[in-house]
Amino acid sequence: MKMRKWLTIGAVTALAAGTIALAGCGSTPAKTAEPTTPAKAELSGTLTVAGSDTLVNVAQAWAKAFMAENPNVQIAVKGGGSGTGIASLINGQVDFANSSREMKAEEKDQLAAKGSEAVETKVARDGIAVIANSANAVENLTKDQLGQIYRGEVTNWKQVGGADKPIVLVSRDPSSGTYEYFKEAVVGKERNYAKSAKLLPSNQAIVDEVKANADAIGYVGVGYESADVKVVALDGVKASVDTVLDGSYGLSRGLYMYSNGQPKDLAKAYIEWILGSAGQQIVTDEGFVPVK
Repeated sequence: MKMRKWLTIGAVTALAAGTIALAGCGSTPAKTAEPTTPAKAELSGTLTVAGSDTLVNVAQAWAKAFMAENPNVQIAVKGGGSGTGIASLINGQVDFANSSREMKAEEKDQLAAKGSEAVETKVARDGIAVIANSANAVENLTKDQLGQIYRGEVTNWKQVGGADKPIVLVSRDPSSGTYEYFKEAVVGKERNYAKSAKLLPSNQAIVDEVKANADAIGYVGVGYESADVKVVALDGVKASVDTVLDGSYGLSRGLYMYSNGQPKDLAKAYIEWILGSAGQQIVTDEGFVPVK
């Protein structure tokens, strides 16, 4: 009797415990998976960019900032001049050619002959600043006077209101888009630079030369204006971001990136980033004019 009673009590106890356990399970609803948003695909790969010396500082700043946001991306940037960059694009050596001039028809034809198409993206704007040594008394030139100087028709500063000293001409070299633009806009499309012009490979080289030579005159992108030299007004207006923006300065142009066909994948993401707020802020930070 005692044994049977113990078994009965034990069975009841076990049954009660099982019932409690089942009740506990039933009172807690099963967890359901929370909906997840697919993560944005992480960018990776490499891009190569070459060309315009005017754009090279901006392009390097773009690359540095974009790679910081996308650590699996590598972007190599070099200068060499607009013509060099475009030649590299035609030869399939780079993803983008930076240029401070529009691509020529014959260059586009060379690319077309290889079964591709030049796609132009304006990424910034620029003004061409006329610079002289800080000791030079000349504050203003007309566009016509500037053309006469660079054609070698005016050779002494006294002819344009300065001291009786010979003018030393400093210019970009022929591979430069700035050289080409200045030739068409100032020297004359069918005219030539004076043979005495000293041809230099970069904007900074021109700034350094003008700083060191009291009789020199040169021209650079507005982003290379420096306190070390004087910016000479052209027809009463000095080159600056503001005067390019409001259209009052007479020597302004677009700055471009060219690609073989429409950019895709990483190249598309990069060009869109450049045209966005972060990329255009870098344009401003480097002293140039944003397109937006």
